Amino acid sequence: MLLALAALLVPAFPGSPAAQDAAALKKDMLAVGQWELSTADRSKTCVVTLKPDTIPQGFELELEPGCAAALPFTKDIASWNVKGLDIVRLQDAAAGAVIDFTEVETGIFEGVRTGEGVYILQNLAAARSLAKSMDQMIGDWAMVRGNGTTICGLTLTNNDAGNDNFQVFLKPKCDSAVASFAPTQWRLEHGQIMLMSDNGETWRFEADDNAQWRLVPDSADPLILLRQ
Repeated sequence: MLLALAALLVPAFPGSPAAQDAAALKKDMLAVGQWELSTADRSKTCVVTLKPDTIPQGFELELEPGCAAALPFTKDIASWNVKGLDIVRLQDAAAGAVIDFTEVETGIFEGVRTGEGVYILQNLAAARSLAKSMDQMIGDWAMVRGNGTTICGLTLTNNDAGNDNFQVFLKPKCDSAVASFAPTQWRLEHGQIMLMSDNGETWRFEADDNAQWRLVPDSADPLILLRQ
């Protein structure tokens, strides 16, 4: 079950940035159809439907009714196009750029608006699967050695910690190695649970065939995360 969950975190998208040309990128964008435009932490979202119909400035699109309230700059978006080989442009009525996106991961595009910050454009279905998966991670967990000994309890929360991370809290009486690590933040990335400390140290846990999460790289004395 957890392996299937982890697979959801990598959006399906044909092609790769290295192999894309403008025509292929347009085709891929239309193959998905509905996209989520959001702030980097997904606290504000807007559904954009990219259409194949051509207009003088590019291609038609449709914004859901709540877009302007969630993301005010979207009120200026009138069409979309692909510029150069790899820039997806959401543009105004005069074909000027409202925001330009480039693919940073397969099926995930990133754009920046000066003075506002980073925005993400990604497959709507994949974005919603990710949000659901994040919700399923929230709650109490135990860190367990391979011999079954519990060495720490921790709670993953949905409290925003900035930079797309969330707060994690250790419970009392943790093993010294975990207490020294002292993770304060977590997030899901590429199907892994990442625990991060304030000093920059990161532990990564990956779902295995036994429906549990193991510290990677693996070792002779594995450390496992189990949902409580």
